[in-house]
Amino acid sequence: MSEAAYLQVARDIREQIASGQLKPGDKLPSFAALCQQYEVSNTVIRSSMLLLKAEGLIDGRQGKGVYVTGLPQK
Repeated sequence: MSEAAYLQVARDIREQIASGQLKPGDKLPSFAALCQQYEVSNTVIRSSMLLLKAEGLIDGRQGKGVYVTGLPQK
């Protein structure tokens, strides 16, 4: 069985942060853009964001967007 879609999206964004492709302070694409990019529903993106936020990698700002706040722990 394959990994849940939200875990795949979260892993991809986590890898982009770890590689320096996304840096602390960078704004993530909108939910709509992420839905298109990963070909998943808004619910999948929301679940991914909650996971990354719990890990301290991103933070959402109401009306402003979602920003990278930290780096994955090695």
